[in-house]
Amino acid sequence: MKIQAEINGEMREFESSPWRRLLDVLRTDLRLTGTKEGCGEGECGACTVIVDGRPVDSCLVAVGQIDGRSVRTVEGLADGEILHDVQDALVRFGGTQCGICTPGIAVCAAHVIEREPGASRERLRELLSGNICRCTGYQLIVDAVADAAARRLARSDD
Repeated sequence: MKIQAEINGEMREFESSPWRRLLDVLRTDLRLTGTKEGCGEGECGACTVIVDGRPVDSCLVAVGQIDGRSVRTVEGLADGEILHDVQDALVRFGGTQCGICTPGIAVCAAHVIEREPGASRERLRELLSGNICRCTGYQLIVDAVADAAARRLARSDD
């Protein structure tokens, strides 16, 4: 099947069985290896991408479902060499360790602060709850996302 989709702001066209997982097509065919596979069952959030403005686990999406749609991966967060606020904060706060969960958390957190920049820390924890990290204990991740949200709010007030 010929599939056309906007991937990270660029229209892409490729051939694939419509039943292949979006995760596999992103990593293997499109060479967007930032998206990671954790559990392969939609439980951990490591493979989170944004499809038409909504976070989804790419391990659960058949690639045929993205035909004509928009997909944003972790590679689509940065603006060239300038990291997204969330990526920058995760680095500054040390909110990463082994790195398996980091791309999914970054994508989900970017979505969260773009939609709800004034979210409380409790709300941030709730919105990030679909992303499992086995290394950090979440405190540094929440600190980083809260900081990124505050910086975004401060810029919008200027």
